[in-house]
Amino acid sequence: MKTFVSICFALVGLLQCDLNAQGCVATRGMSSCGGGTGIGMGINLSPGEWNLVTGYRYFESFRHFRGDHEEPERVANGTEVWNWSSFLDVTLNYGITDQLYATATLPYMHHNRSSMYEHGGNPPNGLGRRNSTGSSGLSDIRFGLGYWLFEPFEHDFNYAIGFGVKLPNGQFDCQDLFYNQGPKRDTNMLQFVDQSIQLGDGGTGISLDMQGYHPISHEIAIAMNAFYMFNPRETNGIPTLRKDAFGNILEYSVPDQYGARIGAFYNSTFGLSGYFGGRIEGVPSHDAFGGSRGFRRPGYSVAFEPGMSYAFNSMSVFFSVPLAVYRNRVQSYDDLEKTRVNGVFTNGDAAFADYVINLGFTWRFGGKEHAM
Repeated sequence: MKTFVSICFALVGLLQCDLNAQGCVATRGMSSCGGGTGIGMGINLSPGEWNLVTGYRYFESFRHFRGDHEEPERVANGTEVWNWSSFLDVTLNYGITDQLYATATLPYMHHNRSSMYEHGGNPPNGLGRRNSTGSSGLSDIRFGLGYWLFEPFEHDFNYAIGFGVKLPNGQFDCQDLFYNQGPKRDTNMLQFVDQSIQLGDGGTGISLDMQGYHPISHEIAIAMNAFYMFNPRETNGIPTLRKDAFGNILEYSVPDQYGARIGAFYNSTFGLSGYFGGRIEGVPSHDAFGGSRGFRRPGYSVAFEPGMSYAFNSMSVFFSVPLAVYRNRVQSYDDLEKTRVNGVFTNGDAAFADYVINLGFTWRFGGKEHAM
């Protein structure tokens, strides 16, 4: 059964990477079973056993979409917005029983955002001077519980359900210096940074998820995971420079988030595994509970995801690069209101990345070793 053990470590590695939307559609690293997303969260943890997972993600977003139509003229004209974003998550999972486990994730973010429109306006009606804003620090901490539906080691497959809580501890009122402000565009002012680079969203979120793995041979396994995070709070009180259909200042919305992945692993006899799958992740226009007013950039991206994992002893390392194949910045609640009130179709834009780089490391320790 060493092959199956290696597959488990591959699952711990590659599927541990958090789902994270690419760019201005602000889905922060969210969780399956309340921690980082992945089959490996609590797979076959014995009572008292720990699983430490560190995951790093990086992307650059700059391709603007309105609906699913790309606006290449933004790049051609040099007016595109660039977001450079890095995420480092440290997740600790603990086996309570053979089937029940707890998880906690401590996330750290670093963002840099470059634009013209925020610093005097895009040409020809603005100054056309590009400047940057940024933010760094802890994001929203996440806790949760997961439960595997079948007794481990009695089946070569298993499925889990989970419940998690996202705390509103991440700073959601980060500020930085904005240039060329005021009526004459001659003042530099400290203002709130864009929603896409805020460290938190200001809401307490509740996540529900499911995950599972199903080997179909000694070398190949199918794995999946999906989550939906409910954010009942409507807005977080941070004003924007935008107005709604009735002329009122918009505040930042506190949106729901969702994501799903499915893929196949091919495992070798010496611990090296290959992975290929697909993923979808995004932000809806309307929340499942609570109001949906305020400013948000809803949308979703679909990506193919190749990756690799290597397991050795009680540790594994992993690497994957989701490649975007479809992106859609859908109408927001505010877009729909403006379309209804003004009689003119309105659909804001958002910048997406072409790819995301995922790197990580896992280590299992403590507890008792199961006989396979």
